[in-house]
Amino acid sequence: MANETRDRILGAFYGQAYGDAFGMPSELWPRSRVIQHFGWIDSFLDGPQENDAARYFKAAQFTDDTSMAIALADAIIECRGHVDSTIVANRILDWAESFDAFNKNVFGPTSKVAMKAIRAGQPIAELPNLGVTNGAAMRVMPMGCLLPTHSFDDFYAEVAASCAPTHKSDVAVAGAVAVAWAVSKAIDGDAWPDVMQSLPEVANRAQLMNVNTISAGLGARIELALSVVAQESDATCASARIYELIGAGTTTIESVPAAIAMADLAGLDPNRCAELCANLGGDTDTIGAMATAICGANSGTGGFDEASLQQLKNANDVDFDTYADAFLEYRSARSRR
Repeated sequence: MANETRDRILGAFYGQAYGDAFGMPSELWPRSRVIQHFGWIDSFLDGPQENDAARYFKAAQFTDDTSMAIALADAIIECRGHVDSTIVANRILDWAESFDAFNKNVFGPTSKVAMKAIRAGQPIAELPNLGVTNGAAMRVMPMGCLLPTHSFDDFYAEVAASCAPTHKSDVAVAGAVAVAWAVSKAIDGDAWPDVMQSLPEVANRAQLMNVNTISAGLGARIELALSVVAQESDATCASARIYELIGAGTTTIESVPAAIAMADLAGLDPNRCAELCANLGGDTDTIGAMATAICGANSGTGGFDEASLQQLKNANDVDFDTYADAFLEYRSARSRR
């Protein structure tokens, strides 16, 4: 059982990076431009020079989404399996400065403002951080690996602490909770239909924990996104409908429901999921990272194309096995409580 859990944790880390890297070349382009420029993306590609967000990256390299997820994972390891918002902020800031993220078009707007304030010495508790963008949800995968779902209140509190350096809005935290919950349930081997049906209520409950925006209901938007998949028999038509009706932008209310729907549309196949997300248009790397992390947590490492996974490993200097070992230990300790 421990070996299977470890493999699913490793699958979540690989899925995050895989979906991120696959979606990198088309990120932040409209669906029409993605189709016009690429036709169809079916492999890792270099970021086009004309794409201001992707041009810094070569084929199979992941972007800030996974870099910040790794920063979160490193913060958890530094705290020996616990979540400290200040340590999370410091780790993200370390990455941002090493990558020159403040001067490149890779930081999301909410995260950039928050990190500048933290760098200037402003305490996290004094930051409003009420942006509704998806920077918290895009990096939350390690929390799904860390936390079992025995107690919703505990789960919510720790995910919210991981979000706090950059995002405190009800909808941004709820989006992170929904993604982390889906990852955690997949690691436990829960059946996807059961997980899928639970996510709207999980998102609603999380959004109501600290209402501070006038956002639409995330749970209702997830239900709508999943209904699109259920009603469309063709994946291309379903993707187009998700883009048009749900949206694929950088806000949590669009990207998290889109990611959950894309995981479902792909039948939880991480390879298919990454490909569909890359061709969706919009925030393709972030949606791909979230959706494919869920798929990878479900399938484990055996679900990935071996050659593509090796290409991903070669392009990025990260030992995900080390993270899988650490998070298995932390998750097991929490499950025994």
